[in-house]
Amino acid sequence: MERVSLPELELSRLIYGLWRLGDDKDTSVAHIQAKVESCLEQGITSFDQADIYGDYESEKLLGTAIKASPALREKMEIITKCDIMLLSEKYPDRRVKFYDTTAAHLNMSVDNSLSNMNIEQIDLLLLHRPDPLMDAAETGAALDTLVKSGKVRAIGVSNFRPFDWELLQSNMNSQLQTNQVELSLLATDAFTNGDLAYMQQHKIAPMAWSPLAGGQLFSKDKNELLVKLHQRLDQIAKEQNVGIDAVAVAWLLLHPANILPVLGTNSLERIATMSDAMRVQLDRETWYELYTLACGQEVP
Repeated sequence: MERVSLPELELSRLIYGLWRLGDDKDTSVAHIQAKVESCLEQGITSFDQADIYGDYESEKLLGTAIKASPALREKMEIITKCDIMLLSEKYPDRRVKFYDTTAAHLNMSVDNSLSNMNIEQIDLLLLHRPDPLMDAAETGAALDTLVKSGKVRAIGVSNFRPFDWELLQSNMNSQLQTNQVELSLLATDAFTNGDLAYMQQHKIAPMAWSPLAGGQLFSKDKNELLVKLHQRLDQIAKEQNVGIDAVAVAWLLLHPANILPVLGTNSLERIATMSDAMRVQLDRETWYELYTLACGQEVP
């Protein structure tokens, strides 16, 4: 498996996303360990979490597997996110979903994540969403302090625009590592709105959430655009003896921005084939053919 170097750490080119970990019927320690080990066997060593995933339960589930088999931790890079305050029965007094990038919340969230996952350090902490009320000086100083303390190895962001990135970075000593944004054949705005151009200019390897468009690419019962796209993906997949998902991920991998797709599934069968994307061959014209089908019109 290819490795990607960020300024302060290395990640596997493909990342396993744990946002659906609690949705599985089987959340036993053995089953979670089987998922982790299947990833590791393919060289997928990076795992993506967030404090809110699974209604605040996903980190705890991963933590049970790490507690039962501490040796797993040394083989993993653990990414997690914070700042979204989710409406949840666990917080009955919360009136509305909101964001919190205050120092007090960041410190509390990191301590909770460390405890939940039974780890001593988070490899990469991401701010989950831009916060309109963020005091950049306070937030930046708090993030720097978390790195200095050793609780967090490195800092990044998620869903930030270039101006959000620059505001936060200008108030930090630590270097921001990555920006996790939505990217897929059905979410292509970042290719043309300046987001990927900015990251390439600054040599930032972006992470891509929902690279399979939330499963829409697998559906045959959709509008005409999706039917045609599905048919072409299926044709390429059969030619190269892989699944449609591998082709869709390979489409992202071809981009020169060095995109790191975050793949989430609870199926052990699908987890075992995630690395198939690394061997799919797409040429430039086929990339544009899929892009054209996804956009529903030819490029200008």
